[in-house]
Amino acid sequence: MTAPAAQLWFGRTHHTREKPFKRSFSHRIAMLEIDIDRLEEADGLSKLFSVGRGNLISFQPKDVGARSADTSLRAWADAQFAEAGIALEGGAIRLLTFPRVLGYGFSPISLWLGHGPDGALRAAIYEVHNTFGETHCYVSALNPESGPQQAEKALFVSPFFDVTGEYRFNLRRSDAATALTVENLSADARHHVASLVVRSEKLASPAILKWLVAMPISGLGVMFAIHWQALHLWLKGAGYRDKPEQRAMRTTLAQPETKPADAKTDLRKRA
Repeated sequence: MTAPAAQLWFGRTHHTREKPFKRSFSHRIAMLEIDIDRLEEADGLSKLFSVGRGNLISFQPKDVGARSADTSLRAWADAQFAEAGIALEGGAIRLLTFPRVLGYGFSPISLWLGHGPDGALRAAIYEVHNTFGETHCYVSALNPESGPQQAEKALFVSPFFDVTGEYRFNLRRSDAATALTVENLSADARHHVASLVVRSEKLASPAILKWLVAMPISGLGVMFAIHWQALHLWLKGAGYRDKPEQRAMRTTLAQPETKPADAKTDLRKRA
C-alpha cells in the first residue's frame, strides 16, 4: 500500500532534565509528514494546507535542508545520505517536521526518513535546529533490528548545556505510530532526555480544523515552551552559558550504540 503524499501526526513531547537538578514537563504537539518527491500532490490534499505558500497550515521547503531554492530537498537529502555511505537507490524520503501554523513555526528537530525501493526504512537524518537559526544533522543507517545510535554532540541547543558529551537516538516507527527518544549523555551521567510519541492521522480539512481548535497557537507554542522552560531553569539557578561559534562540521554520522566512541565520525557538509 502506497503511503499518502502527506499526513498529520498528533501526540506529546516529554522533557526531563536530570542534572544538576531534576525538572520535567510535557505538552501536546502536532507534526506533518511529507514525501519530499510528491510536494505538488501533497499541496492538493486540503484547502487548509499548502506547500510553499501561506495557509492555516503550511510546509515551506526553505525551512529545512539546504534552505536554498537552488538545491532541491531530494538533492540535499541524497547528498547527506551518500556522504554517510548510505544508498537509498531511489527509495522514498519522508520528512517528519513541525509545519507552520498561521504563518509561523519552529521545528526543534526534523526527521528525514530514507527508504529503499522495497519501502523498508534504511536511514534517518536527525536535523536539529536551535533558536539562533543554526542547524546540525546527525545521520544514521537503520534496519528493522536497529537499536539506539550515538553521536558526539555538535550543536549548541541550550544556554544551560555545554556542547560536550553525546546524544543517544532511539527511533521506533510503524505506519500508525512514531516514537523518538534523544538522550544527552556525558561520561558519567545522563543530563537530559527528550522524547516524542505521535500517532498518524489523515491530512484532511476536518483534522486541521480540529487541530486549530485544540491548539490554536501551536506554531508559536513550541518556541513559547522553549523560552518558558528556560525561564524556570534560570530562576532555579541553572548555569547560563554564552553561545559559542558554530562548528565548521555540520553533519555527524551516528553509530550503533555498541560501537566504540572513537568510531564516531564527523562528516563535512557539502557546499
